[in-house]
Amino acid sequence: MRELIESGEKSFSFEFFPPKDEAGEERLWRAITELEPYRPTFVSVTYGAGGSSRDTTVRITGRIARETSLTPVAHLTCVGHSRAELAEILDAYREAGVAHILALRGDPPGGPHTEWVSAEDGLEYASDLVSFIKEHYDAAVGVAAFPEGHVSAESLEQDALVLKAKQDAGAEFAVTEMVLRASDYFALVERARALGVDMPIIPGIMPILNLNSMSRMVELSGREMPDEVRARIEPLAETPEELRAEGIRISTELCEALLHGGAPGLHFYTLNFSKATREIFAALQITV
Repeated sequence: MRELIESGEKSFSFEFFPPKDEAGEERLWRAITELEPYRPTFVSVTYGAGGSSRDTTVRITGRIARETSLTPVAHLTCVGHSRAELAEILDAYREAGVAHILALRGDPPGGPHTEWVSAEDGLEYASDLVSFIKEHYDAAVGVAAFPEGHVSAESLEQDALVLKAKQDAGAEFAVTEMVLRASDYFALVERARALGVDMPIIPGIMPILNLNSMSRMVELSGREMPDEVRARIEPLAETPEELRAEGIRISTELCEALLHGGAPGLHFYTLNFSKATREIFAALQITV
């Protein structure tokens, strides 16, 4: 995977979540079908809190591996799982033909901003999960990174040390949570490189399509919407179509700044829709 990301061309990837019902599954596969022609480096499928979507995630990633030209990356978290259960899940991924894993600690069992409690005979940190995977499975492993530091990190420096520990454990690439300012992403990369982190760090992109939902997502990540972004979208709160159009412009400008500044690619959080991502690609003049 690292070689693909660093192949010389910019890497583009898409993230999906496991659908909850038949209609959701139809929407997911429509988005996958519409985005497949862009030849992404990989597509990732999230893993519900405490493994709540475990079976669906295994099934969806397996189907992507079997029925499309795409390379699926399956999420896996430490939350609520013993080592034996993690091994069972990894066995299921391997049997489904999935050989790429995004290893995450995951949110605390009580939800974001609550105290972390590891499962009995479980793993404490994402770096532990990376080591566990690399010791027992022939899989490429990616990890998460945080442009403004993880919400529970003591400092930005400590947060960068955690990323270094993930690389030392065997991680080959990192994907950031949604980037709100290009400068935050580049500062993260600078901190990481100073510590010897040389794996590709791909910035995550979440198009702004709705003020309330975006504000909620930013709040859950323990951050604040940049003032310069609020100044552009809040006046449009009563005109959803205009707000959405401005949100696409803001996201496109962010993508341009990231790519121009040397980011190895872009990772789009699609929410199982393809339209916004395709609109940004069109604005960036990226074609099928």
